[in-house]
Amino acid sequence: MKTARVSRVSALLFFANAIISVALFAADQVAPAPAVTPTSTAPADPATKAKAPPSPVSKIASPARTKDNIEFVIGPDYANAPELTARGDVPKGKVVEFTMNSEDSKIYPGISKTQPGTVPYKRKVWVYVPSQYVAGTPAPVTIAQDNYGRDFLPTILDNMIADKRLPIMVAVMVANGGGDAQGSERGLEYDTVSGLYSDFIETEVLPRAAKETGVTFTTDPEGRATLGGSSGAAAAFTMAWFHPERYHRVISYSGTFVNQQAPLNLGAPREEWKYQPDSPRGAWEYHAKFIPESERKPIKIWLHVSEQDHRFNDPESTYHNWVMANNRMAAALKAKGYTYRYVFSEASRHTDSRVIRQTLPGALEWLWQGYQPKS
Repeated sequence: MKTARVSRVSALLFFANAIISVALFAADQVAPAPAVTPTSTAPADPATKAKAPPSPVSKIASPARTKDNIEFVIGPDYANAPELTARGDVPKGKVVEFTMNSEDSKIYPGISKTQPGTVPYKRKVWVYVPSQYVAGTPAPVTIAQDNYGRDFLPTILDNMIADKRLPIMVAVMVANGGGDAQGSERGLEYDTVSGLYSDFIETEVLPRAAKETGVTFTTDPEGRATLGGSSGAAAAFTMAWFHPERYHRVISYSGTFVNQQAPLNLGAPREEWKYQPDSPRGAWEYHAKFIPESERKPIKIWLHVSEQDHRFNDPESTYHNWVMANNRMAAALKAKGYTYRYVFSEASRHTDSRVIRQTLPGALEWLWQGYQPKS
């Protein structure tokens, strides 16, 4: 009897955690409540008071709260989603790893903050291929910047593909070129507001991934997603914004929708590295100008920010407050009629791993809901 009671308790904990994940993608199954502004679910000014450091991972997460099934508040307690646990009853995909040398790149031969001229680097790429994939079939694909989720994304996909909660899809997890922020290779790739990084993925990474794995990638933008955190999230959105004919689906954690472009790029040795003249404030322009002033694009986005995200105390004049920027992204997307989901995580920091491990399965399921491969 004691063993049976322990089993029942374990089962209850498993299903309680699963409910949190399900709550964050179920909006399409429920008639939405009256819409609210982002600041009705997230605090209007999270910078007004500093809060305690993030709480440790709990066995059971705090319930998600929402008024409209579009914008959610989660935390302060977090728990790993059950989809992160490997299961013995599901087929296991394979992960193929390879290295790209910058000397072979026509787009990103390499730069550095600390050295002038061309600075070579090596880039790792990991490709998850599900066991259910049939060679020659155009596969849906998710491109993960900063090789996001490399340690647990394959397990999530194994479980969710087997349960038919996701299509049979490939994940390409791409490392950045090194460094961070202004003047770095990563900053050049991710924070430059242009279509160049998307071109790099399309013309250099995906062809190499196809060669290494034998996978045929779909060219249908409905079957292509991008995801990332911080500047990698800004890059993910930029890929879809400048090339919606390539990508329709985006996941963003703690997106760097701030002024992170490097002024030194104005004097860049290559024309394609220079700023676009209509984005003087970098990715801040998305919510300040681009989204409000452009026709709605066929982009579906899952958006997140943490309560104590980078520079949450900064005034607007810095164009560098992550919480303010993401609140405004949600408001701009809502005003323009985009299909979006916005999650504000309490008692959490920039790209908080507890948030990602709790929400990524639900984010993926919501993002891919309704997908039908072209015949």
